[in-house]
Amino acid sequence: MPDCCNPSGYEKLFNSREAGKSLRLYDKNGLNRGAKRVVAYLKQQGLEGHRIIEVGGGIGALQIELLKAGAASAVNVELSHGYQEVATQLVRREGLEGRVEQRIGDFTEMAEGMEADDVIMNRVICCYPHLERLMDAALSASSHVVAATFPRDRILSRVAIGFENIYHRIRGRDFRAYLHPPKAIMETASRAGFEVAFNDSEFMWQSVVFEKAA
Repeated sequence: MPDCCNPSGYEKLFNSREAGKSLRLYDKNGLNRGAKRVVAYLKQQGLEGHRIIEVGGGIGALQIELLKAGAASAVNVELSHGYQEVATQLVRREGLEGRVEQRIGDFTEMAEGMEADDVIMNRVICCYPHLERLMDAALSASSHVVAATFPRDRILSRVAIGFENIYHRIRGRDFRAYLHPPKAIMETASRAGFEVAFNDSEFMWQSVVFEKAA
């Protein structure tokens, strides 16, 4: 079965060209809607001094917004080297050198020993085949919040992901997208002692902030 965590497959899709596109979109439109809503919620709750881990952070735009809002530092964990150069340039452009660390690899294999106040996964769950492994890693690394944006379980989502995977197969790519059941995401967080604090839905995406129960 094709696995998105095959580094070569991931690197082919999420490359420097895609990084350039992401930067242009960020400069033109800012964050996508789900990310904006998550950032707004976290800002409202207070970010002063927080350490952030973003899984699959790409060029690091979401981290930049959280750092500007008061977070102390961020770690960007990416499977692909393709975003690294643009991410470094963006940190430098925003004057945030020394506050962002970039790590390359599978977060589920690196999470042991990593600690943060807040772990962010923006449109990442749908790119990883093993839901429970990814959620467990994020929940264990967080002392406060895990925020995730993922596809809603709708017919249109299933059709869109199905066509996307056909396209990747035709292009000879190993990458596949996944529609993990939102109910399973919620249940995994609940078992780890996290409660839903924020839940927002749009046409195709759902954004949820889980907070660790007191």
